[in-house]
Amino acid sequence: MINVILKDKKVFLSLYLFKIYVMLSISTKYAIKAVLYLAVNSTVDKKILAKEISAPTGVPKAYLSKILQELSRHDIISSVKGPNGGFYLTAENQQTSLIKIVDLIDGEHRLKSCILSIQNCNSDHPCPLHNMVGNTKSRFISKLETTSIHDLVNDIKIGKSNLPL
Repeated sequence: MINVILKDKKVFLSLYLFKIYVMLSISTKYAIKAVLYLAVNSTVDKKILAKEISAPTGVPKAYLSKILQELSRHDIISSVKGPNGGFYLTAENQQTSLIKIVDLIDGEHRLKSCILSIQNCNSDHPCPLHNMVGNTKSRFISKLETTSIHDLVNDIKIGKSNLPL
């Protein structure tokens, strides 16, 4: 019984430390929320302005505008300037994997770096926490690599997940 309790505490500690570590930056959370809002609400014929996305997503307009411009520059979302302009997602945009958004906003190093920021930490030379979060972190990164915007939108549309925007 004691072994089980200790094992459960170790699992709990591992998940807790992993949660602290992988918390995506606020900017990445904003980017994903904005992309999902566009995916659900925009079309090529129905472009949406940054100010229209700001209120339902809770993202400050000026900050959101910068994020959307960056996403557009990297073809994660589409945009058109001018009187009938705005942001939207094409079918091609919706095939973008989530890791592309995370890497663009947070940098490729964020999810792949050591939890203790030890430069030479790897499976051959692990830091003290490496083995506690390594497999969980790898699975999370794998899910980000294999999950597209389209996958999340489908989950929202069929009620498998909720996007209260």
